[in-house]
Amino acid sequence: MSKVKSSKIPHYELLYIISNKFSENELAPIVEKVKKAILDNEGNITLSEDWGKKRFSYPINGQHFGYYMLLEFDLVGEKLAKVERVLRLASEIVRHQVIFKKVKTAEEVAKDKKIAEKISAKSAKEAVKESKPIKEKVDLKELDEKLDKILETSDLL
Repeated sequence: MSKVKSSKIPHYELLYIISNKFSENELAPIVEKVKKAILDNEGNITLSEDWGKKRFSYPINGQHFGYYMLLEFDLVGEKLAKVERVLRLASEIVRHQVIFKKVKTAEEVAKDKKIAEKISAKSAKEAVKESKPIKEKVDLKELDEKLDKILETSDLL
Protein backbone atom coordinates (compact mmCIF):
# COMPACT_ATOMS: atom_id res chain seq x y z
CA MET A 1 0.00 0.00 0.00
CA SER A 2 1.51 3.33 -0.99
CA LYS A 3 1.01 6.59 0.82
CA VAL A 4 -0.65 9.35 -1.11
CA LYS A 5 0.88 12.77 -0.53
CA SER A 6 -1.56 15.58 -0.14
CA SER A 7 -1.01 18.63 -2.26
CA LYS A 8 -1.62 20.87 0.75
CA ILE A 9 1.43 22.78 2.00
CA PRO A 10 2.15 22.19 5.72
CA HIS A 11 1.69 25.01 8.22
CA TYR A 12 4.38 25.66 10.84
CA GLU A 13 4.89 27.81 13.91
CA LEU A 14 8.32 29.20 14.74
CA LEU A 15 9.16 30.67 18.13
CA TYR A 16 12.63 32.13 18.40
CA ILE A 17 14.53 34.20 20.95
CA ILE A 18 16.91 36.97 19.95
CA SER A 19 19.83 37.68 22.26
CA ASN A 20 19.60 40.52 24.76
CA LYS A 21 22.92 41.87 23.43
CA PHE A 22 20.93 43.81 20.86
CA SER A 23 18.81 46.89 21.44
CA GLU A 24 15.22 47.10 20.25
CA ASN A 25 16.37 49.24 17.32
CA GLU A 26 18.74 46.48 16.16
CA LEU A 27 16.03 43.78 16.09
CA ALA A 28 14.51 44.70 12.71
CA PRO A 29 17.42 43.38 10.56
CA ILE A 30 17.50 40.11 12.53
CA VAL A 31 13.74 39.61 12.15
CA GLU A 32 14.03 40.39 8.43
CA LYS A 33 16.85 37.82 8.12
CA VAL A 34 14.55 35.11 9.53
CA LYS A 35 11.64 36.17 7.32
CA LYS A 36 13.94 36.24 4.29
CA ALA A 37 15.08 32.67 5.01
CA ILE A 38 11.45 31.53 4.88
CA LEU A 39 10.52 33.58 1.81
CA ASP A 40 13.67 32.54 -0.10
CA ASN A 41 12.60 28.91 0.33
CA GLU A 42 9.20 29.63 -1.23
CA GLY A 43 7.43 29.96 2.10
CA ASN A 44 4.45 32.14 2.92
CA ILE A 45 4.37 33.99 6.26
CA THR A 46 0.83 34.14 7.67
CA LEU A 47 1.44 35.63 11.14
CA SER A 48 4.21 37.62 12.76
CA GLU A 49 4.14 38.67 16.42
CA ASP A 50 6.65 40.40 18.65
CA TRP A 51 6.18 39.17 22.23
CA GLY A 52 8.72 41.62 23.59
CA LYS A 53 11.57 41.28 26.03
CA LYS A 54 11.07 38.55 28.64
CA ARG A 55 13.08 37.05 31.47
CA PHE A 56 14.36 33.48 31.04
CA SER A 57 13.49 30.90 33.65
CA TYR A 58 17.20 29.99 33.71
CA PRO A 59 20.31 31.70 32.27
CA ILE A 60 21.17 30.87 28.67
CA ASN A 61 24.77 31.61 27.67
CA GLY A 62 25.06 33.88 30.70
CA GLN A 63 22.04 35.95 29.67
CA HIS A 64 18.84 36.37 31.65
CA PHE A 65 16.63 38.16 29.08
CA GLY A 66 15.74 37.81 25.40
CA TYR A 67 13.36 39.11 22.74
CA TYR A 68 10.67 36.56 21.87
CA MET A 69 9.32 36.42 18.30
CA LEU A 70 6.57 34.24 16.84
CA LEU A 71 6.03 33.42 13.17
CA GLU A 72 3.48 31.19 11.47
CA PHE A 73 4.20 30.17 7.92
CA ASP A 74 3.43 27.71 5.14
CA LEU A 75 6.41 25.88 3.70
CA VAL A 76 7.09 22.70 1.76
CA GLY A 77 8.53 20.12 4.17
CA GLU A 78 11.74 19.53 2.20
CA LYS A 79 12.66 23.24 2.47
CA LEU A 80 12.21 23.34 6.27
CA ALA A 81 15.71 21.91 6.83
CA LYS A 82 17.25 24.88 4.99
CA VAL A 83 15.33 27.36 7.18
CA GLU A 84 16.35 25.52 10.36
CA ARG A 85 19.99 25.58 9.22
CA VAL A 86 19.83 29.38 8.89
CA LEU A 87 18.33 29.62 12.38
CA ARG A 88 21.01 27.35 13.92
CA LEU A 89 23.84 29.29 12.30
CA ALA A 90 22.50 32.72 13.29
CA SER A 91 24.53 33.81 16.32
CA GLU A 92 21.88 36.43 17.18
CA ILE A 93 19.28 33.72 17.88
CA VAL A 94 19.66 32.10 21.28
CA ARG A 95 16.95 29.42 20.89
CA HIS A 96 14.36 28.46 18.30
CA GLN A 97 11.64 25.86 17.89
CA VAL A 98 9.64 24.94 14.82
CA ILE A 99 6.49 22.87 15.21
CA PHE A 100 3.89 21.59 12.78
CA LYS A 101 0.61 23.38 13.38
CA LYS A 102 -2.81 22.28 12.23
CA VAL A 103 -4.71 25.07 10.51
CA LYS A 104 -8.08 25.57 12.20
CA THR A 105 -11.26 25.92 10.22
CA ALA A 106 -13.69 28.78 10.87
CA GLU A 107 -15.93 26.35 12.81
CA GLU A 108 -13.04 25.29 15.08
CA VAL A 109 -12.10 28.93 15.75
CA ALA A 110 -15.72 29.74 16.67
CA LYS A 111 -15.90 26.68 18.94
CA ASP A 112 -12.65 27.67 20.71
CA LYS A 113 -13.98 31.21 21.16
CA LYS A 114 -17.19 29.91 22.79
CA ILE A 115 -15.16 27.72 25.16
CA ALA A 116 -12.95 30.67 26.11
CA GLU A 117 -16.03 32.80 26.79
CA LYS A 118 -17.53 30.08 29.02
CA ILE A 119 -14.28 29.78 30.97
CA SER A 120 -14.03 33.54 31.51
CA ALA A 121 -17.70 33.74 32.57
CA LYS A 122 -17.23 30.87 35.01
CA SER A 123 -14.10 32.42 36.53
CA ALA A 124 -15.93 35.75 36.87
CA LYS A 125 -18.77 34.01 38.77
CA GLU A 126 -16.25 32.33 41.07
CA ALA A 127 -14.58 35.67 41.78
CA VAL A 128 -17.94 37.14 42.80
CA LYS A 129 -18.62 34.15 45.08
CA GLU A 130 -15.26 34.58 46.82
CA SER A 131 -15.99 38.20 47.69
CA LYS A 132 -19.09 37.46 49.80
CA PRO A 133 -20.52 40.29 51.91
CA ILE A 134 -20.84 39.91 55.69
CA LYS A 135 -23.93 37.85 56.39
CA GLU A 136 -24.98 39.41 59.70
CA LYS A 137 -24.60 42.88 61.04
CA VAL A 138 -23.37 42.94 64.61
CA ASP A 139 -25.26 45.09 67.12
CA LEU A 140 -22.81 47.25 69.10
CA LYS A 141 -24.83 47.05 72.32
CA GLU A 142 -24.82 43.26 72.17
CA LEU A 143 -21.07 43.26 71.56
CA ASP A 144 -20.47 45.59 74.53
CA GLU A 145 -22.51 43.31 76.82
CA LYS A 146 -20.50 40.26 75.78
CA LEU A 147 -17.23 42.09 76.40
CA ASP A 148 -18.40 43.21 79.86
CA LYS A 149 -19.25 39.60 80.79
CA ILE A 150 -15.81 38.44 79.68
CA LEU A 151 -14.03 41.17 81.63
CA GLU A 152 -16.08 40.53 84.82
CA THR A 153 -14.99 36.94 85.09
CA SER A 154 -12.07 36.16 87.37
CA ASP A 155 -10.75 33.37 85.18
CA LEU A 156 -8.90 35.67 82.78
CA LEU A 157 -5.41 34.68 83.92
